[in-house]
Amino acid sequence: MMHDIIDSFDRRKRFYINLLLILIFLWSLTAINWNEDLVHPGGGVMIIQILKSILQPNLSFEIIQIALESTWITVVYAVAGMTLAILYGSIAGVLASGILTNNRILKKVSVGIFRGILSFTRAIHELVWAWLFVASFGLSPYAAIFALAIPYGGILGRILADALNDVPKQPIQALKLAGASNWKCLFYGYLPFVWNHMLSYTLYRFECAIRSSTIMSFVGLGGLGYQIQLSLADLKFDEVWTFLFFLILLVVIVDLWSGLLRNSNNSKFSAHALLRYFSIDRLSIYIFTLLVCTSWYYVIFVQQASLLKLFSSENAQYALKFFTGLLGLNEVQPAFLNFDYWKTAIGLTWETLLMSVMAIGIATIVTLLTVIPAARNFANGTLTASSSFWQWLSFGIIRIAYIFSRAVPELIWAMLIVFLLQPGLLPGALALALHNFGILGKLCAEVIEEMDHKPVRNLSTAGANKAQMLLYGVLPMVMPKFLSYIFYRWEVIMRTTIVVGFIGAGGLGQEFKLSMSFFHYSEITLLLFCYLILVFIADFFSEWFRKAAK
Repeated sequence: MMHDIIDSFDRRKRFYINLLLILIFLWSLTAINWNEDLVHPGGGVMIIQILKSILQPNLSFEIIQIALESTWITVVYAVAGMTLAILYGSIAGVLASGILTNNRILKKVSVGIFRGILSFTRAIHELVWAWLFVASFGLSPYAAIFALAIPYGGILGRILADALNDVPKQPIQALKLAGASNWKCLFYGYLPFVWNHMLSYTLYRFECAIRSSTIMSFVGLGGLGYQIQLSLADLKFDEVWTFLFFLILLVVIVDLWSGLLRNSNNSKFSAHALLRYFSIDRLSIYIFTLLVCTSWYYVIFVQQASLLKLFSSENAQYALKFFTGLLGLNEVQPAFLNFDYWKTAIGLTWETLLMSVMAIGIATIVTLLTVIPAARNFANGTLTASSSFWQWLSFGIIRIAYIFSRAVPELIWAMLIVFLLQPGLLPGALALALHNFGILGKLCAEVIEEMDHKPVRNLSTAGANKAQMLLYGVLPMVMPKFLSYIFYRWEVIMRTTIVVGFIGAGGLGQEFKLSMSFFHYSEITLLLFCYLILVFIADFFSEWFRKAAK
C-alpha cells in the first residue's frame, strides 16, 4: 500500500515537472517577434544553394590538400589541449575529492577551494577563454591550446572528483587496515575503480575538443573552422561542405573509437573478453600517446610556437593593459559602475536565458519524436517482438542525422542559419538546438537500448499494439533518465549561448564581441560577471530539477 502511494506521488511529481517545463518553453517563444521580417528576402534561395552543394562538394586536389592540413591542425590543438586538460583535471580532481587527507578541516578546505576552481574554469566557454588569451598574448597556438585545456580540465576534474567519492569504501578501508598510506590507497584502491569510466569519458571529451578546436578560427586561429569561415564569406558552399565532411568524418572516427572501448569494457567476463579488453585498452593508450607526441612536436618545431615568447616584455605590456582595462583602471567611470549599463547587461542576460530555454525545448521535442526509432532494440524487434525493413531504414536515417547534427559545432550551424534568418534570438536558439539534438538523441537512444525489455514484452503479450507499448511501456521507464540528460544539456547550452551571440544571435555574446572589438574592457568584466551568474544559476536549477525528477 505504502509503495503504491509513493509510486503515485512520484508519477504526479514528474507530471507537474514536465508540465512546468512545457509552459516555460512556450513562454520563451514569446520573446520572438513572429512575422515575415524573420527571414532574409533572399534567404530561401541561399539555403537552396547551400543544400544543393551537399551533393556537389569541391573535391579538387587543392581543396582536399587544404582540408587535410586543416584537419591535422584541428587534431593537434585538440590533442595538445586535452593533454594539459588531463594533467590539470587529474591533479585538481584528486585534490577536490579530499581523499588525500584524513584531517576533517583540511579535507573541507581542499574540497571547497579546488571544487570552486574547477567550477569557475569550466563555467566559461573555451571560445571566450581563447578570445581572452588572444587579447593578452596575441595569435599563438598556445591561445587555442590553453583555451581548450582550462574548461576541459575543469570538467574532467569535476567528473574525477565525483567518481573518486563514489568508490566503495570497503576496499579502501581494507587497504588502510593493512597499513597503506593515502597515496597508496589512491593508486591501488581508488584509481583501478575509476580507470575505465574516466578513460571512456576522456575519449568523449576528446570528441568534444575536436569540435571546440574547430571554432577557434573565430578568433583568428587556424584549422577546419578557419577554412569554413573563409569559404562562407566567399559564398563557396561546395568548399564549405568539403571541410564539414572532413570534420564529420573526424568526429565519427573518435566516436567509433570511444564506442569500441566502451563496449569492450562492458563485455561479460571471459578469457576472450579480458584479452580483448586489455588489447583495446592498451592500444588506445598507445594511439593517444603517439598523438600527444606528434601534436606537441608539430606545435613546438613545425609551428615554432615558443612558450617563453608568451612571457616576453612586449606581451607583458599587452597583458597588463588588458587586465587593467578589465578592472577599469584606465576609465573615469567603468561600465560595472554605470547603472545604465547594468540595466543593459541585465536585459541581455535575460535574452540569453530565453535563448537557452528555447534551444533546449526545440532539441527535446525533436529528440522525443525521433528517439524510439533510433534505438537499435526497436529496429531489430527485441523491444516490440517484431521488426521490418522500415524500422531499419528509419533507424539508419535518424542515426545519420544524429551524427551529422552533433558533429557540426553550434557556431557553424549559426553561420549557416543566418543566411536564412535575420540576426536575433531565433537563429541562435536553432543553432544550439540543432547541435544538441544530435547529442540528446544519441544519449536517449542508448537509454532505450539498455532498458529492461520485460515490462514492454508483457504489454505485447496482453495485446497492446506498438504505439501503446511505446507510450505506456517505454516512455515511463526512460523519462527520468531523459530528464537528467535534458537538464545536463541545458547547462551546456547556457555556457554556449555566448558563442552563438558572436554571429549576431543577440544576448550577452553579441555585446561581448562588440566590446572586444572596440576595446571596451570594463564592459567585458560586467558581461562576464552576468554570464557566470547565469551559468551558476543554470547549474543550481538543473541539479534541483534532476533530483526532483528521480
